[in-house]
Amino acid sequence: MMFNLKIKILVSTAVTLLMLALSPVLYAGGGVALKDDKCIISIGFYTAHFTAYQTDGRGNEQFCEDLPDAGGTLFVLDYLHSSLKEVPVDFRIIRNETGMGEFARLEHIEALDNIDQHTVFYREPSVESNGSYQVEHFFAEAGEYVGIVSAGHPSNGKTYYAVFPFTVGILRLDYWAAIAFFFAVGLFTYIMVKRSRTATASSRLAD
Repeated sequence: MMFNLKIKILVSTAVTLLMLALSPVLYAGGGVALKDDKCIISIGFYTAHFTAYQTDGRGNEQFCEDLPDAGGTLFVLDYLHSSLKEVPVDFRIIRNETGMGEFARLEHIEALDNIDQHTVFYREPSVESNGSYQVEHFFAEAGEYVGIVSAGHPSNGKTYYAVFPFTVGILRLDYWAAIAFFFAVGLFTYIMVKRSRTATASSRLAD
């Protein structure tokens, strides 16, 4: 009975880890997150719906962060704060040379010697009074990138940032997936060893 209970607990934990591993976004980028099945980008206190479309063959399929293919990509931000319609917003994409991978944050970007030499796309600040901000970029090659969106404050002069690492054309195994894999291997090994010991003990009693 106790053995069966342990197995149920282990299986339940493994399933939970696997669900986490398969979750589309786990706040890995710090600027983009999945909330109530909607992709949300946070730029300081501002928020907007964030959607990416791959225009070279993925049709209307929507992506929240990582992109499966290189090629043409359309990024769309639909503002959720009306004040965003009044302030300039810019959009930059750099190669992820921070050494932090999916955990890159603003401080890691600021530590780069020359951000321009890492930049693959930049759109100058613009005010989108209709509340929809769109940029399109052609990714010539697969790799790791970081998106950086900045927006000013309508009155206090501050600038707010969203930083979101993402990959293009790369299958990224995040650390939750790795944990789930090794946990599953450990669980399988435990069950096999336990069964072997039980079978050995039963055989001895039969003799």
